[in-house]
Amino acid sequence: MPVAPPRPQSVPLNALRAFEAAGRLGSFVTAAGELGVTPGAVAAHIKGLEAAIGAPLFERRARGIALTSLAVRILPEFIAAFDAIGRAAQSMRTEAAPQRVHIAALPAIAQLWLSPRLPALRRLAPDIAISITALEAPPNLKRVPFDLSLFYRPAGEGERLADDVIFPVCAPAMAKRLRDPADLREVVCLTDAVWAGDWAAWMQAAAPGAGFAPRGPVFSLYALAVAEAVNGAGVLIGHEALIRAELDSGALVAPFAVRLALPRALSFSVAARPARGSAAARVLALLKAQGG
Repeated sequence: MPVAPPRPQSVPLNALRAFEAAGRLGSFVTAAGELGVTPGAVAAHIKGLEAAIGAPLFERRARGIALTSLAVRILPEFIAAFDAIGRAAQSMRTEAAPQRVHIAALPAIAQLWLSPRLPALRRLAPDIAISITALEAPPNLKRVPFDLSLFYRPAGEGERLADDVIFPVCAPAMAKRLRDPADLREVVCLTDAVWAGDWAAWMQAAAPGAGFAPRGPVFSLYALAVAEAVNGAGVLIGHEALIRAELDSGALVAPFAVRLALPRALSFSVAARPARGSAAARVLALLKAQGG
């Protein structure tokens, strides 16, 4: 009769994925966020993996984790392997839906920069279906199903579409009350939670050493803060690329001449350069043409 010897137990793929993410990111919590699970689940996967191979992979410390010497040696192989799986999965999605492009973008960019350009994209490329997901941080395009991402990035990262130039803006009626940056102390100043340091950075450029603490509400959505500035609720630090339509229409005006260029730009990134003539390449070309 045939002999069916027991096979060695294979290591669960989810456990290997948890190890790779935690090792690459240096944190169980950050790895959990990327994988869409709880930190406890990541810890459990790694504990099971360590038991399966009979060796520790992480040193648990009061202030976090550290890779063991074994993990340091093998981690690059797993990073390369999961990168390759990610590329293969993206190729499969592209082959299955060649006329679909999925974009990840910062919420403010999605609402104020990308959304106004969608009608032109649909008109110029009616055969392409464009999906948009708003995220607070740039995704790892090697691991998630996005064709490209649009975020503010440090100079040199990604491909630049527009510089990030900031300056105070407000409704025309409020601008009549402002002659000098010191006048900002007497009016409501709106603040965006993500870019809370904008006021201090601009004031340092406009009035070095003056010091300034904005007095007014804080918004978690920059688009809402822009709408409130248009409504006359206060003065907001404008990001030029995001409020171009309001400036052009006169709904918002800049009461002061000082502009501050930050060391970052609205940029796009792709996991891999899309094939010439593909839907992603066509969308990229159209966005670049409208980038200014």
